[in-house]
Amino acid sequence: MPKLKIAYSPCPNDTFVFDAWAHGRVPGAPRLDVTFADIDLTNGWAAEGDAPYDVLKVSYAVLPWILDEYALLPCGGALGRGCGPLVLTREAGLDLTGKTVAVPSERSTAYLLFRLWAADTVPGGVGEIVVLPFHEIMPAVRDGKVDAGLVIHEARFTYGNYGLHALADMGEHWEHTTGLPIPLGAIVAKRSLGEETLRLLAESARTSVRMAWDDPSVSRPYVLEHAQEMDPKVADQHIGLYVNEFTADLGEAGYAAVRGLLTRAAAEGLVPPLGPDSLRFP
Repeated sequence: MPKLKIAYSPCPNDTFVFDAWAHGRVPGAPRLDVTFADIDLTNGWAAEGDAPYDVLKVSYAVLPWILDEYALLPCGGALGRGCGPLVLTREAGLDLTGKTVAVPSERSTAYLLFRLWAADTVPGGVGEIVVLPFHEIMPAVRDGKVDAGLVIHEARFTYGNYGLHALADMGEHWEHTTGLPIPLGAIVAKRSLGEETLRLLAESARTSVRMAWDDPSVSRPYVLEHAQEMDPKVADQHIGLYVNEFTADLGEAGYAAVRGLLTRAAAEGLVPPLGPDSLRFP
């Protein structure tokens, strides 16, 4: 089999999950040609359908637009509890009515959770939404270029370094209102690869994450190489939060969370409705 083209982020959870597979240590797994890309790019590539990638890490929020072409793998992604996006501000308790908010992507799960939260808690509605690369959001809030920022990943551990306040936790709101874990990032693969290859991809991802758990020190050079000057302790916290039992297998609770998010978002008119078998694998 020729190398499969895959794109995922340089974030520690993705490099931790894919280290063994990307470096040819998963027995029987297809070889990978890896591209690192921000989630906004991979979401766009998947939704536009014209990028030459067989496998992509995307936001769960983009699934309703891509499931005709891509299948959701039941492993490899990011879903959990206590790991949701945060809304950060310079002033504690800021009213976001009419305010400018920076977000990492309008196609992201973070933004979808933000929209659902805002519908419940900001009756006057927020103002302008500005899309910025993830690493620019906290500096933009700190410097007053935007009123608030929606952040993900390791920002949960570092926002205090920028003198910022956590106005609200999107995951906390989601868990409180639904009782479900928080769906964040998904691994999808082209349906045209065929069912046998899709099953092999899922098993390869599952084996890769279990190998990383068995000996985390093996993946550490790959993780830190791509962590963009991240403190190693923060990288470890990042992995500990976003790589969990749902990464190895979504299971019933994981699938319920994905359906719950996308069904509720469709009811609010934020995404197209899912077909009855859209999430079936393979």
